[in-house]
Amino acid sequence: MKKLIMREGMVQKVLVERLRERKLKIASAESLTGGLISKMITDVSGASEVFECGVCSYSNRIKHELLGVSHKTLDEYTEYSRETAGEMAEGIRRLSGADIGVSTTGIAGPGGGTDKKPVGLVYVGISTENYKNTYELRLADKIDIEREYIRQQAARYAVCAVLDYLEGND
Repeated sequence: MKKLIMREGMVQKVLVERLRERKLKIASAESLTGGLISKMITDVSGASEVFECGVCSYSNRIKHELLGVSHKTLDEYTEYSRETAGEMAEGIRRLSGADIGVSTTGIAGPGGGTDKKPVGLVYVGISTENYKNTYELRLADKIDIEREYIRQQAARYAVCAVLDYLEGND
């Protein structure tokens, strides 16, 4: 992903502007970030032109019943996985009718981490009709990082990833 360095608040403004220019709609499915992506986007004036909806899908039941994440994915890979993030992004896109679905899932801590899936492990999914990708982030990486920092960074990364996708598809 290209490195986008902007002042706080600028990333989501640019994202809303790019979506508006391309007449595209976006929707979010958030577990780890608990609605922060939705908030970032809707903090921008005019976001109603591009933002369809946000689903805070903290439970596996909602991930499955509302977003269509398969039981097999949840059982085999867990809710903290690349596969789950991908299915969440695709599910919110289908559910909302948006052009782009973005998702986050992971472990914000301070508990819940394991050696294989440590605190700070985050997956961001992006889904469009012709593009699907998931990103793995390690936001704590063996250092003691606050839960809120992990959540904020994951949301910011997700917004940047969508913007980066749009910038690469002019």
